[in-house]
Amino acid sequence: RIRKRCKGKPNEQVYDSKKADLQELETLAEKGLIDLFYGDESHVSSEGYVPYGWQFPNEKVAVYTEKAYKINIFGLINRANECYWASTQQNIDSPFIVNHLDDLSFKIKKNTFVVLDNSSVHQSMLLQQCLPIWQNRGLFIFFLPTYSPHLNMAETMWRKLKTEWLIPEDYLEKDHLFYAVNRCMANIGSGLNINFSRFNLN
Repeated sequence: RIRKRCKGKPNEQVYDSKKADLQELETLAEKGLIDLFYGDESHVSSEGYVPYGWQFPNEKVAVYTEKAYKINIFGLINRANECYWASTQQNIDSPFIVNHLDDLSFKIKKNTFVVLDNSSVHQSMLLQQCLPIWQNRGLFIFFLPTYSPHLNMAETMWRKLKTEWLIPEDYLEKDHLFYAVNRCMANIGSGLNINFSRFNLN
């Protein structure tokens, strides 16, 4: 599978340093000394996500969809397929992220690291102000180097959701799509699992 990467390039020294730090976190998590989650936002649009299909000669095939509707999701996942998530029909802003992470900070059982990219909702003043509070509870935020989505394991979760777990019929009606997305997210770790590869330093 060809990876999607940003056009920009990260600072080489920062990238190498962050990559080494992330490898150390992976090692600690593998030993059970910490919990390590990867977080990200994505959306599912009512316009559908159907990358390919088959049809008989002269057969007309179409996916009927509603336009101008999408479901936004913020999700955290680890290699054991433990998933914390929240969905909304509104835009995901910094207060939404902060509320979700704050809720997580009361549920953790050991020091927990959450890996996030550098999007504006993750770098807001509101979130920065919460960092010392969360650290006192044992929740730490690890920011990836810029232009490095390939280091974020949560990207795999979104790919699975859109290409495998949701089916074309799920897009027929707005309410049905909302239910299907939430059903899939709720089933991660039970009926739906991802076999994550080992951390790749490339």
